[in-house]
Amino acid sequence: MTELPPGIDPSVPPSGTGCAQCLAGEGAGWWIHLRRCAQCGNVGCCDTSLSQHATAHARATGHPIARSFEPGETWFWNYETEDYARGPELAPPVSRPEDQPVPGPEGKVPSDWEDLLH
Repeated sequence: MTELPPGIDPSVPPSGTGCAQCLAGEGAGWWIHLRRCAQCGNVGCCDTSLSQHATAHARATGHPIARSFEPGETWFWNYETEDYARGPELAPPVSRPEDQPVPGPEGKVPSDWEDLLH
């Protein structure tokens, strides 16, 4: 049996299909891309997004590894080393729905969103 890297629990499903904090009314309320915590499943918005909830989650919880939650992307990121990481397949779903708009969520993205990016 291969030992899992610290900070990864492949049995935990994602918290939802969008940034949990944005959907809860924290921050800007919309995102560019999504990242999934590999330890607890929290889905947060990427650092290009205004609120940067995925990084904030990693810092607040000490959960070091996230995986892209974008369709077709399988890479992991280690917030401690600030480098790509390797990890196993995580519990499904492995990405946001393909028909979900980017940026999202639909109806929450301001018309000048490109001017607001980090």
